[in-house]
Amino acid sequence: MDRPSSQSSLQTIAVVGLGTMGSGIAELLARAGHEVVGIDVSESAARRASDSLGAATARSVTRGLLTEQERAGVLARLRTFGDLAAAADADLVIEVVPESYELKQRVLRELDAVVRPDAILATGTNALSVTRLAAESRHPERVLGLHFFNPAPAMRLVEVVSSVLTAPPAVEAVTALARALGKEPVAVGDRPGFVADGLLFGYLNQAAAMYESKYASREDIDAAMRLGCGLPMGPLALLDLIGVDTARTVLEAMYASSGDRLHAPAPVLGHLAEAGLTGQKAGRGFYTYEAPGSSAVVRDAQTPADGDAAGAGRPVASVGVAGSGTMASGIAQVFAQSGFDVVLAARSREKADAAKAAIATSLGRAVAKGRLTQEAAGQTLERITPAGSLDAFAGVDLAVEAVAEDLAVKQELFAALDKACKPGAVLATTTSSLPVIAVARATSRPQDVVGMHFFNPAPAMKLVEVVRTVLTADDVHATVRGICGRVRKHPVDCGDRAGFIVNALLFPYLNNAVKMVEQHYATLDQIDAAMKLGGGYPMGPFELLDVVGLDVSLAIEKVLHQEFRDPGLAPSPLLEHLVAAGCLGRKTGRGFREHARR
Repeated sequence: MDRPSSQSSLQTIAVVGLGTMGSGIAELLARAGHEVVGIDVSESAARRASDSLGAATARSVTRGLLTEQERAGVLARLRTFGDLAAAADADLVIEVVPESYELKQRVLRELDAVVRPDAILATGTNALSVTRLAAESRHPERVLGLHFFNPAPAMRLVEVVSSVLTAPPAVEAVTALARALGKEPVAVGDRPGFVADGLLFGYLNQAAAMYESKYASREDIDAAMRLGCGLPMGPLALLDLIGVDTARTVLEAMYASSGDRLHAPAPVLGHLAEAGLTGQKAGRGFYTYEAPGSSAVVRDAQTPADGDAAGAGRPVASVGVAGSGTMASGIAQVFAQSGFDVVLAARSREKADAAKAAIATSLGRAVAKGRLTQEAAGQTLERITPAGSLDAFAGVDLAVEAVAEDLAVKQELFAALDKACKPGAVLATTTSSLPVIAVARATSRPQDVVGMHFFNPAPAMKLVEVVRTVLTADDVHATVRGICGRVRKHPVDCGDRAGFIVNALLFPYLNNAVKMVEQHYATLDQIDAAMKLGGGYPMGPFELLDVVGLDVSLAIEKVLHQEFRDPGLAPSPLLEHLVAAGCLGRKTGRGFREHARR
């Protein structure tokens, strides 16, 4: 077990507010060897919190995270009380009471009268101004923000928030404490949301608005962001975990500070909060749970029934893939590995042969890693027929376009597919940002055209966004959903709107991260660390931008801004300048960071 550093003066720590976050912080501190004083609004509330902590540590023993002896030590170091006077001897007090200026200021004023003059007072706010809270204290120099993330024992990020009044020794002491706890402290300025929540809550708000508009189901929105971006939770499930009321409070504070419409709370958040449907803690929010406080989702009126189908589709035995790049090769591999005969057509037979060779290399890597047998790899390659003309698509049942993200190029290709493909063939575009209907109208059969947006790399990514236009036939939609199941992908339905689900939620978040750097609020490294360690994201926003390509990112942001006409979606000037300078990310060796040239 970790113990406090011998150089640390913060040996006894009081935690005020023993809800989910406060209890997690108290457990974390006690497990690290600190004497912890837990304080709640009453003796009965403190006893309930103590029982909850006892149960939590018992679960840790069951999971092998603690021994019985270590658990006994943790519980011995953790005492709970129903009165702030219990904090009298604390070296540090961390308050995590509900997000209300009035309540937090009252707690800090009462602590002023109780604690020693040299004690540090930390607020766990994630939405309110630390400066404003500190200004109400008799000793503002000892007040700062110490923002843990939920669940506190597991999440590595701690945001350390200084006001203009905070004394440097207080910042140094809590920063050292965070490191001793095995956390990654990030120093941030005093702005609502700080770094991680400043980016996270705008994204969550957009997801709530997307659901409220009935653009996509809650299950599809959450699945899209988990499977398309590798996020640990979907946004609506995360709102239920955080608390719908808490999220609304954070967004209100952010909107009051920035005036950015992206932070104006979606009305559905207010409606749910006013109805008492605040998420997991209430047993119901966007989803319904077994009981208040449970994370187990149960079926409700909105849950799709098992076996729900989109209807009868068209038979598909052979597939044509148009294109020769990474995405086209990946999609051809996906279909061939699933048993489909595939025609891979490019602008020339040489390009098609090169694309098939790239697939052979990909399959070879899969064999080397034990993911595929040599026999299966050979059979997959045998199912792929390269061609230098779309005339080879004459007999395919499904034609999938995967060429450059340029509307004129796609329209020209679909006009050619219209002539080359047999009547009744389904024509699918893999566009990630262009209107599918504009592509469909290039044909004489727009009812046969649908969006089928795979994610890169197609063999590995499980998500496919299925985009039906106002003209797409029901059996075409059903065909594509059925095909997704046959190639072991997860389909999510969305309308023909810029960005569909994933890009419409992802790229405003990336754009806001760039604006944060532009305003000198935080550095690239601080923001990337905050989102990975505080949000559980697999990559920070600047890592992701450099991988995606800054030119691609800028193009998508321009499309989103043009469609929705929201000033908050206007691409950051810094992103535009980098693209103009040819700094496009990993593919050019330089983007937001320097990279080895490919």
